[in-house]
Amino acid sequence: MELPLISSIQRVQVYETKARYYIIGSNSTETAFRVLKIDRQEPKDLVIQDDKHVYNKVDIRKLLEMIASGNVKAGKQKHTGEGFMKYVSAYGIVGFVRFLEGYYMVLVTKRSIAAVIGGHVTYKIEDTVMQYIPNMPADKYMHPDEPRYVKMFQSVDLSSNFYFSYSYDLTHTLQYNMAPSVDPKFGEPKQTDKHKSNVYGVKVAPERNYVWNKYLIEPYQAHVHSDWILHIIYGFIAQSNMYIYGKSVYITLLARRSNQFAGPRFMKRGANSQGAVANEVETEQIVQDMCVTQLHKGRISSYVQMRGSIPLYWSQDISKMVPKPAITVDKRDPYFHTAGLHFNRLLYRYGAPVILLNLVKRREKRRHEGLLCDEYKDCKAYLNQFLPPDKQLIYIGFDMAHYTKKHTNDVFDRLAGISRFCVKQTGFFLQLPQLRSGFWEQPEYDGVKGNKTESGCRQTGAVRTNCVDCIDRTNTAQFAVGKCALGYQLCALGVLPVPDLDFDTDCVTMLEELYENMGNTLALQYGGSLLVHRIEGYRKIAPWKAHSVDIFQTLSRYYSNAFSDLEKQQAMNVFLGVFVAHDNELNIWDLPTDFYLHNPDAAGLKMHRKSYTMWCDPAIFNHLPLPFEEACKPKHSLVQVLSREDEAVNVLFENYKPYTLTDIKRLAQDMEKVIRNYRHRIYRNPSPFERRASFDGKDSRFAALSIGGSSSHHHHHSGKFMLQSASQELGRTISVKDSTASMSSNTSKSSEDSSSSASSVEGDIVTSSSSDDEESHFKHRVAKVSHTEPNVYDLDLAQYEEDEFTQELYKRYVDIGAADQSKLSEMKVPHLMASPKIEPLGEYPGDIYGVEEPEVSKRSMDVYIRYVQCGLGGASEPSAANKEIYRNYIRQLYM
Repeated sequence: MELPLISSIQRVQVYETKARYYIIGSNSTETAFRVLKIDRQEPKDLVIQDDKHVYNKVDIRKLLEMIASGNVKAGKQKHTGEGFMKYVSAYGIVGFVRFLEGYYMVLVTKRSIAAVIGGHVTYKIEDTVMQYIPNMPADKYMHPDEPRYVKMFQSVDLSSNFYFSYSYDLTHTLQYNMAPSVDPKFGEPKQTDKHKSNVYGVKVAPERNYVWNKYLIEPYQAHVHSDWILHIIYGFIAQSNMYIYGKSVYITLLARRSNQFAGPRFMKRGANSQGAVANEVETEQIVQDMCVTQLHKGRISSYVQMRGSIPLYWSQDISKMVPKPAITVDKRDPYFHTAGLHFNRLLYRYGAPVILLNLVKRREKRRHEGLLCDEYKDCKAYLNQFLPPDKQLIYIGFDMAHYTKKHTNDVFDRLAGISRFCVKQTGFFLQLPQLRSGFWEQPEYDGVKGNKTESGCRQTGAVRTNCVDCIDRTNTAQFAVGKCALGYQLCALGVLPVPDLDFDTDCVTMLEELYENMGNTLALQYGGSLLVHRIEGYRKIAPWKAHSVDIFQTLSRYYSNAFSDLEKQQAMNVFLGVFVAHDNELNIWDLPTDFYLHNPDAAGLKMHRKSYTMWCDPAIFNHLPLPFEEACKPKHSLVQVLSREDEAVNVLFENYKPYTLTDIKRLAQDMEKVIRNYRHRIYRNPSPFERRASFDGKDSRFAALSIGGSSSHHHHHSGKFMLQSASQELGRTISVKDSTASMSSNTSKSSEDSSSSASSVEGDIVTSSSSDDEESHFKHRVAKVSHTEPNVYDLDLAQYEEDEFTQELYKRYVDIGAADQSKLSEMKVPHLMASPKIEPLGEYPGDIYGVEEPEVSKRSMDVYIRYVQCGLGGASEPSAANKEIYRNYIRQLYM
């Protein structure tokens, strides 16, 4: 059995002397320790030593005492604590960096939990510290450009959207992480001792294109144990907990940004000579049934898609201050060499087919984006000549901006069809403990492809979405694809009977918010502002103020692109090691352009060019439709452990941390829950798949309730709202005047006017009646409601007209408060004057300190007696019916 290795270094203590830094790393329980020694006497070199030895708590304490005593004996300091002192506590080492002087050490000093994936905890970096290593005299000469490089490096905010994990590889997809390793170098592990277990901890090499501290770990990676290395990604991670009748289903959205050809909007467009594209982001949507936490034994699914600029040589001239700079194709590539390199890498990582969803405008008064659209189609046509039909690139063009201009067009209707086609072509990753026979022959999965396995399915291929910026339109299209994929994922996990999800449900509202947050984060990283065109704008349900917000975001994006993008690009080049500073050479701010930094062949360096026809590597082609990266997954290290409960592989121990105290404040800040944050308080049905009406002006039925009034109207509106909310459980809407009568007796004339206006907005559902016959008025009111109220919840209201029990229940509700005859007479509601008085269960006697006990029914007493007996003697034997229910539940759970 192969399980992922958990890093043994999750706490770091840094001690300093004048000669060295001592970095003490320990596991989470502080039972195993490792030591790094960094020499501070070297002015410009990094001298780091790792003895590769594991210490226990007693040994590490003796070692620190020996270092401290040795430092005192050397006569450097008196024994005052100044010679050997603790510098900082941290959670890991980001890396080491050097500019023109000595090396700096970057440490993670604060973290927060971002998500939990199958028991593996992922963290977001909240704060870091950067410390200069050499211990040089204060009067030593310092290069004058050193502070500027330091400031430029620190302008890349590591506390903003950088993530890491001690046990889960965030640079790879879930499907890759759960795939078995097939590295022939290690071979099959053999049982060497009958007393040893057959459990191995495995660590795989990360995907370097998504490791953002790749340049920072290069100076020491080959000299230290692998547990000292943290692989940090840049992008977005968020997680929501969807409660489905008490069952927790985690939905995680993870976006990892590529470090290749990275930069802000107008600084990086198209592709470079190595096939890397601008704004390349891989998005993964993970759904897990949390009844079982562990990945290999649980029920989990994922779907991967990506975004990226069109892989051609194109750019926009920003020298002129215009909102939309002209698009120019900088270099003609008749054999589309760069695009071939890019799509070869996609086939390597995702398999086939790769679906190209192009949202660039085609109908324009002045030709602008259409240039890229024509070139992109020619590129697809040329490259597909050399692939068989079942492995070719699939091109889908959709002019989303033009289509949404017509008010009668629904963008999401078109996107729903495109999304369903894409999901069926690529399939989705699914892992179940046991797959029942005939699972994929069900009509719900008709046409769904992918690589079917004994335990589920593997995704083959991916959807590559792009517009010009890959920000606004792309995010909306990815949400549509993610919504369709979520339906299939929930259906495969046994949550839904069919793979369909409606808008205005708690589940889709939660997913929309996840994608909105991801889109805003990625837009800030690449474009300098939040999303300009949001999902609700394309749904045409955005409030009136959304247009002004869009204008503000457009201005913010324009300002960022015009005045701060150059500094961002320079800082990113320094952080990623694209530019390395040297003495007696040009500084980065003196370079006229960074084109030669990102295109090595343009600088005169020889690069291997592939054939004009065989743009796909033979090894990759032979494994299609499976991704070559997954089919030939290598092992980075293989360690035999004592058992599955060993701390090095025990994910449950890592996740639940039984050795720590529970933090109540942290529990209060738990992940978002559908019931608490998305379901409105009037709804009693807890299902997140139930259609809800809108309360933010999107539904005309509640428009009057969503418009705020003066403070004098507040109680009137809230009372009306509460009564309507309760009555809607029976498909009713009660009279405005009745609700006013039951809530207050001193309603002002202005309140009555607002009441009548609110009633007119709702369609004048109920009118007052002066009939003396209360029963006939009640039946008339029910019939009026049943035939005039819009059927929002798909309820058949006619079935309640002849139901005496329901009518009586509704009548009792309306008559609450009718006992106060004086107030009713003042409010002029004569049809409630004759209502029967509601008697309480108990009455207060003359003695105010005593009360008559209410009569308790025999059924209630039996329930109480059984409860007390259960507490005294334990649980009783369940009935035969309950046993049968439990057997059916277990049978369905494992089928």
